[in-house]
Amino acid sequence: MKIFFVILSTVLILTGCAAPGKKMESIFYPMPPQTPKLQFLVSITDEKDIGKKSSAFQEFLIGETQSSKIIGRPYDIGAVKGKIYISDRTFNKVLIMDLEKKEFEYIKDEKEGAISDPAGIWVTEDDFKYVADMGRKQILVFNAANNFLRAYGEDEQFNKPIDVAVYENKIYVCDMNKNKIIVLDKESGKSVKEIGETGTKEGQFYKPTHVVVDKQGGIYVNDSFNYRIQKFDPDGKFIKAFGYQGDIMGAFARPKGLDISTDGHLYAVDTAFENVQIFDDETTDLLLFFGGFGPAPGSMYLPNGIYIDYVNTEYFSKYADRDFSVKYLVYVGNMLGDNKLNVYGFGDWTGNPLPGTGDKKGKK
Repeated sequence: MKIFFVILSTVLILTGCAAPGKKMESIFYPMPPQTPKLQFLVSITDEKDIGKKSSAFQEFLIGETQSSKIIGRPYDIGAVKGKIYISDRTFNKVLIMDLEKKEFEYIKDEKEGAISDPAGIWVTEDDFKYVADMGRKQILVFNAANNFLRAYGEDEQFNKPIDVAVYENKIYVCDMNKNKIIVLDKESGKSVKEIGETGTKEGQFYKPTHVVVDKQGGIYVNDSFNYRIQKFDPDGKFIKAFGYQGDIMGAFARPKGLDISTDGHLYAVDTAFENVQIFDDETTDLLLFFGGFGPAPGSMYLPNGIYIDYVNTEYFSKYADRDFSVKYLVYVGNMLGDNKLNVYGFGDWTGNPLPGTGDKKGKK
């Protein structure tokens, strides 16, 4: 599983761009001649980036203008078929990116469903949105029609709920100030378990910021000020840790968002390094990193949220290199800069074997 990954000591960003009017060079990680496993596809900031067009009459009158609906500061990301959801810290809204209609919209929060200070978001397979609202100190739930359904969190149950994950009949709330994961019963909303406490030992946290749960119920927590990601079993028992404090690859300086792929790869954002590191879930070894600071396509600027998407590859297939087959998408949100949502594709090289790789597979 790990033989195709190579940890690089050199910069992994291909910065060359084609001349105006020509297709930009494909940007891969790692760079050829090593066998690519990840390709930068496109950046999205406003509706035009997903194909929204002004009418010919409007352009004739006022020229081409920037859409009024843009991504501000994307904190967290989720998706279902045809839609990407972004928790936006600039507008304090949840943005709906409709890939089919090629337009942006916002969840119309109002009255008891008004959003105050959104952070993490979790989107279920049936399109229910769970939003961690730090201002309200609650978890807000919106159904598939984007109507407010209910709120979790009463009587100071949470102090600073910064992220949320859902698995079967449980809700996992990452409370940054309480330094723990609070587990709720989905039906009653009552706390049924707490994972962690303040400290630096295994199973303890210091300012946790993100939580995800995999398909088997494994729990991953970004333990920010302990510079690591911790994994727990479904019962909340500590299993292992990824990373440590440092300024080399495999270490963390300011870890933020994370996600886990179904093939056992842990993706971890580092806001200070301005990249994403991929770890093997079984061994905790570093497999690959991508991104990096700068103006080049595929680079990042204060990245935070990350999300792995298996259901929307068709909407981005046109950006993929003809010799690269995309298996799933990886979204990374940039809190600053002009490119707010970077879209990458993870997959396989299907072209001729690259020089020096010894790869006998591929097309002849």
